[in-house]
Amino acid sequence: MVTPDTISMLTSAPRLVMPVSARDHILGPTDAPSVLIEYGNYECPFCRAAQPVVKAVKAAMGDELALVFRHFPLSNIHPFAWKAAEAAEAAGSQGAFWEYHDALFENQEALDVRSLVAYAHELGLDGHRFAEELANDLDARRVHEDFRSGILSGVNGTPTFFVNGVRYDGGRVPKSMVLALRS
Repeated sequence: MVTPDTISMLTSAPRLVMPVSARDHILGPTDAPSVLIEYGNYECPFCRAAQPVVKAVKAAMGDELALVFRHFPLSNIHPFAWKAAEAAEAAGSQGAFWEYHDALFENQEALDVRSLVAYAHELGLDGHRFAEELANDLDARRVHEDFRSGILSGVNGTPTFFVNGVRYDGGRVPKSMVLALRS
């Protein structure tokens, strides 16, 4: 039987299943009035192309925005994406998630393990600790949690954005995203 609730569920935008919390990588104040969540993949050219837009939105909104990145590595079409996500987590365990995140997108054409370790060295991270964490898949669970939360939230490609908990399917230009975040 179709009810108004089922119609609403079928016609409304998907919602974020796993709320933003201290486990997330958050750029900006945790109590910001607006939250932009990106489910991304370091090997995806569309995610790379979205980074200047995301940075422009963050710059335009300043402390009004908390930016969150969650991993959604599509390993079947991007063979280096999963290990790159684990590497970002390994960098995050040394307090350098966002710097490493940017380095991965800047060097998207070289995401093999040797390159991932080299980026850690370039950022001044403890290379031995980083390499050990990466070799032992210590962050695979975290990447899997992000991926699973994305699937449950209706993510089916990258990048996928959520504005204040609701999937954003609008324009991928800063002005459109800022308007959505402020509404």
